Amino acid sequence: MLSATFDSRNWANVPFHFWSVVFFVFGSVVGSFLNVCIYRLPLGQSIVSPPSHCPHCKYSIPWYLNIPLVTWVYLRGKCRNCGAPISIRYFTVELLTALTFLSCWLAFGRQSAWLALVYALFLAGLITASFIDFEHIIIPDEITVGGMVAGFVCSFLLPSLHDEATVSASLRQSALGIVAGAGIIYFILRMGKLVFGRQKVALPPGTRIIFTETAVHLPDKEIPYEDLFYRPSDVITFHAHTVELVDRCYKDVRVRLTPASLRIGEEELNPEAEPHLEAVTAEVVLPREAMGLGDVKFMGAIGAFLGWKAVVFSLMLSSMIGSVVGVTLIVLRKREWSSRLPYGPYIALAAAIWILGGKRLVQWWFGI
Repeated sequence: MLSATFDSRNWANVPFHFWSVVFFVFGSVVGSFLNVCIYRLPLGQSIVSPPSHCPHCKYSIPWYLNIPLVTWVYLRGKCRNCGAPISIRYFTVELLTALTFLSCWLAFGRQSAWLALVYALFLAGLITASFIDFEHIIIPDEITVGGMVAGFVCSFLLPSLHDEATVSASLRQSALGIVAGAGIIYFILRMGKLVFGRQKVALPPGTRIIFTETAVHLPDKEIPYEDLFYRPSDVITFHAHTVELVDRCYKDVRVRLTPASLRIGEEELNPEAEPHLEAVTAEVVLPREAMGLGDVKFMGAIGAFLGWKAVVFSLMLSSMIGSVVGVTLIVLRKREWSSRLPYGPYIALAAAIWILGGKRLVQWWFGI
């Protein structure tokens, strides 16, 4: 039944560009759902309930005011009930997803409607991951781990996803892609930790930094401990002019904080027993990651869908894209922006390029 539904000969009975319109419209609907995922997944909220509503006044949006692309333009980017602005991100995601679905149909529709649809849904996942990563610097497990599972299942249902004729060969390519994707990025993460695992933050003399139960508070930002302590060996160090705990003070001492211990001068303390620490210092050394574990799992999901060759291509091209963006920002005197941009969107863009032309380019280049 499923094979008959997606048989290209059956789809060919209808004009090709009728399906182009269908894919565009369907993509905009999927984009509307992606907006829900982008907003709710990082907050740990259900993507099913409650129904779509204004985040400002909680107005439940009726179906006739929830038409993708059209509603945002009609309401001029404002809530019908309270007039609060609605981010242009909603319109952008819907349009980008619609164009992505259309591109997949134009590129693969004549070959296989099923292949076009799988690629379109995979790219929809990349769009979701990229927008979440831009805003929250995380990629949720629902996308990464779920993507690995979905990629493996799709490889079982559609061996042509890996240019294979048999299910066993397709599953083997998917498994190799997961191992290669997650393994290579994890290796880079560990090597990056060894080479770039410490960040010296210079501060104005007499700067006061605060350590609470959940985060380090610097003058210009707050850094949660989970963003600093990836492994037990991670450590925060600095020389303090003064250190103030709840019940005592220290002067001119070295401070060393790990997930399991707090050392002030020669005294060893339990960090969990010290809910508040304030220190005056001119420099602090923080642990940092070259990449996050989310990128490791994200590349594993890409490998599950596209195989190990796409992993290598995506890794190389994403590095080039990241370098170009970094150099451009430096030229524009926006160096600080480059350190705040996540790596996931570069990987996603490289994977999209592989699907929509990079794979054929590589085959042409090597004469395959």
